Parts: sequence; C-alpha cells; structure tokens
Amino acid sequence: MNKYSLKEQIERGDLVRIVGAHNGLTARLVEEAGFEGVWASGFEISTSHAVPDANILTMSDFLDAASEMAHTVSIPVIADCDTGFGNSNNVMHMVRRYEAAGVAAVCIEDKKFPKVNSFIAGRQDLAAIGEFVGKLMAANNAKKTEKFLIFARVEALIAGWGLEEALKRAHAYIDAGADGIFIHSKSQEPDEIIDFCKSWNKRSPLLICPTTYHIPESEMRSLGIHIVIYANQSIRAAIRSMQSVLRHIRRHGNLRLEDKIVPMEEAFRLQGMYMMKHDERKYLKTEMGSIRALIPAAGYKVDDSLKPLVEDRPVGMLDINGKSVLQRNIEALNIAGIQDISVVAGYQADRVILEGVKIARNREFETTGIMHSVMQGVDAVADKNLIIYSDILVDSYLLEKLLKKEGDIVLVGDRSYHKINYRNKELELIVIDNPLPDSRRSIDTNRKNIVKKIGKKIPEEEGSCEFVGIAMLSRKGMQLLMDEYRIFGPARTLSFADFIQHLVDKNHEVRMYEVAGGWMEIHTFEDYKNACALFS
Repeated sequence: MNKYSLKEQIERGDLVRIVGAHNGLTARLVEEAGFEGVWASGFEISTSHAVPDANILTMSDFLDAASEMAHTVSIPVIADCDTGFGNSNNVMHMVRRYEAAGVAAVCIEDKKFPKVNSFIAGRQDLAAIGEFVGKLMAANNAKKTEKFLIFARVEALIAGWGLEEALKRAHAYIDAGADGIFIHSKSQEPDEIIDFCKSWNKRSPLLICPTTYHIPESEMRSLGIHIVIYANQSIRAAIRSMQSVLRHIRRHGNLRLEDKIVPMEEAFRLQGMYMMKHDERKYLKTEMGSIRALIPAAGYKVDDSLKPLVEDRPVGMLDINGKSVLQRNIEALNIAGIQDISVVAGYQADRVILEGVKIARNREFETTGIMHSVMQGVDAVADKNLIIYSDILVDSYLLEKLLKKEGDIVLVGDRSYHKINYRNKELELIVIDNPLPDSRRSIDTNRKNIVKKIGKKIPEEEGSCEFVGIAMLSRKGMQLLMDEYRIFGPARTLSFADFIQHLVDKNHEVRMYEVAGGWMEIHTFEDYKNACALFS
C-alpha cells in the first residue's frame, strides 16, 4: 500500500511504476506485486470485451472498469480515456465522473475521434493543436481538486510527424494546464523518446510507455521521466496462459493442471472471500445469535491401518477426492451458516493449511488429551459453541438440526453403533436416563435425553448411543466447561468424553441429540476408502 497520492509521488521525485489492468482482479494483482499505480488501459479493457481498441466501447464501459479498479486497490489509478470521448463538453463530463469515481488521474490523447490503437499501421490522424488545447482547458475547469491530474498524450511520433511537432504540441499542452506529458512511440529503439526527453529539459513530468522499445528504469529519472507505464503486459500474459490451459484440456481431457493454474483457495483470497467471511464473523448475526466452531486436530494416535497415510500429516488433512477431511467439514459448517471456525493443530501442525479459519496450536499434544486442545482453541465464547472431532465427516443437515436443540451441553449420539462391526476400536458410548427400545422407530423431537454416563469403559450392551464426536454448548455451557477445566487437576490429560463424565458426576445437566447417520468417521483404512468412494 502506497500512502502517497499520485501527485505527491511525482513531487517526491520517485519513479512511479504503473501497470495496465482491465478489471478489479488485475488491478489487485498489480498492487500485490508492489507497483505504485494502475493504468486502466483502454487496450486491455477493449480486449477483455473482445472488441478493437478503436473507440468501440463507450465512456460508461471504460468508467465502470476504472471505477471497479479504484475501489479495489489503495494505489492510484490512472485512466486511459482515449480522445476524451468527444468534444470539450464530453471531456468536462468525463472529468467529473472519473474524479467522483476515485480515479487519481485521466489521460487523453491528441488524435481525432474515433482513434485507432497506436500500434496499428495506417490511420493515425492527429487533432488540431487548438482543438486539443480546448479540451485540456475544459478538463481543468471541470475538476474539483488539485490532486486530480490531467495528462496529455502526444501522438506526433506515432503519426510520424517528428520530434519538432511533438515538442510544439507538448509545450502547448502544458501551457493549457496539463499536469504532465505522455510521450508515445512505437519505435523498436528508444532513440526518439530519449531525444524528446533531452529536448524537453524536464519542463514538466513525463510519462512513457515502453512497449516496443526498452529503457532501463535506472536511467529514466536522469531523463526527466516521472512515470513509466507497462500498459498491456498483464492481459497479454493472461491470454497466453489461458490459451495454454485450454489447449491442454482440449487435447488431454483432464484437469491435471496444478503447475499451470492457481488453487481455488488463491482465487477465493483474491476475490475477498476470506475477508468477507471474517467480516461475517464480526457483524453477521443469526436468529440464534453468534456461533463458533472448534475442531481439535492435534492428536497423533491412529489405527495401524492408517499409519502409512499419516506419517506426514494429521488425519484431518487426509485427502478425500481433492479436499481434506477438515476442509470438507469447514464447508459443511459454512453451509450451516457457521463462519467463525478454529482448528487446533498439534501433530504435523505445519501441514494444517486451511483458508478462512483460525489455526491454534497445542504444542503439548503428545502428553495432553483432547480437552487441552479444546482449551487452546477457545479465544472467545459465543452464544452457541460447536466442538467437532477432526477424524469424522459431518453433513450440514445434522449441524443445522443440532443448532436448534435446547440445552447448555448437548452431545450427538448415534444409536446404530451396535449394527456396525467395529474392529480394534474402543467406542465412546453414552447411557441416557430413558432410552427408547431398539425396535421402535422415533421422530426427532426436543425430548430430553439426559446423559448418565459417557466413556470407553461402558459395555456395549449397556450403551444407548455412540458419541460421534460432536457437541454443542451454550454460552453458559461453554463457560462452565472452561471454569471446570481450570479447577480440575487431571483435566489436561483427559479426553473430551471423560471430562463430560466429570461434569455429569458433579450433577451438571448434559443432554444427547440422537441421530442415525449424517456423519462418518475415518478410523481405519477401510473407513478412508469408504469416504473416498462416497465423495467420488
């Protein structure tokens, strides 16, 4: 971000490097690359519409693009305004609109309307000096502040009228109030630009656009050049890249293009998706109040069948057909309207790379339990707080239903566990006070299912449901969890289920929301295969 206006940058004597763009995205890329300003290029904007750079588009087309750029970036935008879109009346209207749009400067050229791109052979008709001077004076009278600059583009060298004509026009334009001269050339060598600069003798700021010729930036300031415009390289690079990718897809019929295209996450970042989600967490409230989700993902102990897959990453970062387990759960949370999400990493924490979520660390993951990880991820308490294990996949419908349940602490339990052949797994089972018989179908209601016991030591025949690894806590429930954690000595080493049992033992009410599906775990390699098949 450059804190100086374009006028201030010029007055400081800096070489201001400006790069062409045609929309908000390319302008943002220019800013992120570290340049001092953006050129709202008539050539790029016309090309992006697939029409010739020959005054085919209207002022509104160009203004919309320049306005979009000005609102996207914090660096100055100079708008290429061709011949001013008409006579002096049009120029005055143009200046008022561009200045109001937040553009830093406009540049108009001394050709006749309609112009043709300067690099096209043939018709390059220049306007009379008096006519163009009138446009410049009208432009100066229309602007509201001195910070808004008006540059005059001299096309005499482009038209083949020579150095003397170029100098005569440039002096007349500065006398008429132009804030700088854009001297243009399509020569393969920089000689005529250098001759102009030397003859100009630094009377006013100079702008150049080295498209066909080259002058090292290190020499530009000594020539009196204040602004260098790289006017069309961005869209030309984009065209080549898109052509290459499209040819690849057409020829090979696959999307193995990782080395040619950016990840979706980078596109989301550039479009501001993650900033929007950040703002939603701050300002967007639902009828249920604020909601936070916390995913403890620090653990490293897994079933033997999964060990070869998690040598370099935690279970939550296992790839499920192009997206990690954690990313799929984050998307389910987003669909359910939950944007404020924290993930607690521990084992292979550097591999936990996720956009749009907060990443916390449990550096003692080898000697502490899930409860300690949960506490590392709590930086604030919401009206509703979800805790979700990192080795499960959950659908958004289950989450939406859970958020509507009543209770300060609500666990999700699945009663179908006894129908599944679990191997080498200790189930975290729940016993409730008044379970329904297994043979009876049920309808989801707000029936109170009060938890009496939870943990791995409950015999399977006694369990009512399996704890699936999802809990919801109200603001009061979350505060209770935090307070008890601080005062209960063994809390650091306990699992979440064992800590809930501690709360039950102290007569705190814990409820269970009973489900039959809507989630799956990644406990064994067979589970992993099933998950990949499900999302194929």
